[in-house]
Amino acid sequence: MTAPAPSFAHLARLTDDTGLFEHARHAIVRRQHGYCTDDVARGLVVTSREPDPPAAVLRLGECYLAFLTHAQDHTGAFHNRLAHDRRWSDEPGLGDWWGRALWGLGTAAAHSPAPWIRDEALVAFTLGAAQRSPAPHAMAFAGLGAAEVLRSQPDNTAAATLLADAATAVGTSGETPEWPWPQRRLTYANAALAEVVIAAGHLGGDDRLLASGLGMLTWLRDIQITDGRLSVVPVPGWQRDAPRPRHDQQPIEVAALADACATAAAATGESSWDAGVRQATAWFLGDNDVRTPMWDPATGGGYDGLTPHGPNLNQGAESTLALISTLQHARRLS
Repeated sequence: MTAPAPSFAHLARLTDDTGLFEHARHAIVRRQHGYCTDDVARGLVVTSREPDPPAAVLRLGECYLAFLTHAQDHTGAFHNRLAHDRRWSDEPGLGDWWGRALWGLGTAAAHSPAPWIRDEALVAFTLGAAQRSPAPHAMAFAGLGAAEVLRSQPDNTAAATLLADAATAVGTSGETPEWPWPQRRLTYANAALAEVVIAAGHLGGDDRLLASGLGMLTWLRDIQITDGRLSVVPVPGWQRDAPRPRHDQQPIEVAALADACATAAAATGESSWDAGVRQATAWFLGDNDVRTPMWDPATGGGYDGLTPHGPNLNQGAESTLALISTLQHARRLS
């Protein structure tokens, strides 16, 4: 199964001169729901990852960076929700959106081909990196941004400290082989927790921490494989010692697993991790529990969720970004 090249056509459709709209009905943007920092940050991640972006993709990255710097306050915290009338509907905080903002900023600071984007992203990242969130997921996302900065600037102490603190916030693998996970429940973007522990161990030269993160990811990958295909933990999550639900599965879970497997492959040099990237790609192309494609080739948009009856045909920002991110990893393997 040959993976298509990542397309930014639908992402451009969801973007105006302010930012990235969160929701769509089928492929048509729903402006009434406004923008959110979570998705804009993910947009900055994927646009910054493009090795030789055309001018249109570079402009998307500039737009997303401008949104994030507008969302950030003087303490390094971020607003999350901006209405279509350009008014914030919340106060600055340190939730997941703070972590994802730092992920996007760190990726842009490390990888954008435009020096003016790299410079401004690093300024905003450094301000945000002085904060800490009480939420492990938020810390994990922030830690992934810190890891990107460290890969390009190994002496960046703010990034190194944030990455180490993120791994501590997540915790290490549990004591029982049946559930070697730091928490008693799998929730959302689970693989990001394992990924940040892997990155902290690898970049910090801590072999025990690296082994713990790889063990977490091995278990998570294995429990999400059914008959050779990917079947990710769905929206309700999965509590230890409880029956595992199967639907609704979200593209963000698939993309998080692809990200983590790509990081594990880079950290270990073991090509066996590439299988996880290929399974994630295949999930979008139709090798999933319902045997149906999870994207629209005509628009380039990703479908919002996999239900027992087929895909949710809405093509919102989160699902489209998950598709693009996964196809970027697949391109590396082609």
